[in-house]
Amino acid sequence: MSEAKASVVVAGHICLDITPDFPNIKIDKVDDMLVPGRLIQMGSVDVHIGGCVSNTGLALKILGANVSLMGKIGNDDFGSIVSDQIKSHNAINSMSISGEEDTSYSVVIAPRGIDRIFLHHSGANNYFYEQDLDFDIIKDARLFHLGYPPLMKSLYADGGSELLKILQRVKSLGVATSLDMAAVDENDEAGKVDWEAILEKVLPYVDFFVPSIEELAYMIDRPRYREWIARADGRDVTSILSVEEDIVPLAQKLLAMGCKIVLLKCGVPGLFLASSDQETLEKIGERLEFNAGAWTGIRHFEPSFKPDKVLSGTGAGDTSIAAFLYAILNNYCWEDCMKYATATGASCVTAYDSLSGLKSFEELKKKMEQGWEKV
Repeated sequence: MSEAKASVVVAGHICLDITPDFPNIKIDKVDDMLVPGRLIQMGSVDVHIGGCVSNTGLALKILGANVSLMGKIGNDDFGSIVSDQIKSHNAINSMSISGEEDTSYSVVIAPRGIDRIFLHHSGANNYFYEQDLDFDIIKDARLFHLGYPPLMKSLYADGGSELLKILQRVKSLGVATSLDMAAVDENDEAGKVDWEAILEKVLPYVDFFVPSIEELAYMIDRPRYREWIARADGRDVTSILSVEEDIVPLAQKLLAMGCKIVLLKCGVPGLFLASSDQETLEKIGERLEFNAGAWTGIRHFEPSFKPDKVLSGTGAGDTSIAAFLYAILNNYCWEDCMKYATATGASCVTAYDSLSGLKSFEELKKKMEQGWEKV
């Protein structure tokens, strides 16, 4: 096994993102542009690695963290592109390579003005297990971040038993844990899974739970989710949500399940943070050296910063999470963790890929001090 050291391990879903450049026309509804039989003149196409391992992991690396990336790819052309791009960022490459499964890919449809649509093939991600993780590296890390179980059949099969096993083992090492999710298609196999039951099992072993508000509502409050869809009437769901009536109740439910800190990605409007009591927070992995007292009982919505331009939302949520976790690793107060997370998301959307628009915390601080406007 590898002798490399990492302060943070980012594991789980990885794929190749293929993102066509749509015309710079803002639309309000999907069917304003994506009409059957219509020919749409496109720009160039961007090809970058995506998924949690790439978006969050490499963003952490760019921000300055020592990162080990752990996922599963195929021994194929797409897998070679993934490996080459990881190598170009000088992250610790702890990928598992399968000779039987092909590399995952996504075609990202991201017209300006609406949330992204993904055409996705999970590939080797469906066969990611505990043995694909390098615990010689994990045991020395301060934080373990796992992303996108809904896109990884091995992690939601059998009631999430593999996911639970992984998180239990990591927590037993004194390493702090963070968990991100992904959108679920109700017509897909993952959409028929009892996600609420899975979360009830695994959240006691999760220190930082960082899903999007839409995917969360689908998983733990389906009637509320359907009411949101109806109320939005084809618009971005996050544009019609109330913090107190729509977001807070879901955060409270997660904390009651045993999660310690909840960070909910709420699209363009911003991020919502909720935390448990001090006694619960003191159970966060001791290797993180987390100041539980300073984070007790938080309920806070942080509005997004206005981006200089918007080219694509690809990776905005993942990179916001990367900034949030990086700030935690560097003992920032929770207020600054939220500011840098939203600032990073606003920087991310200025590029077509998830990484090119990112700025250092020093650059972000300067921009905030100069009066960077909120949405």
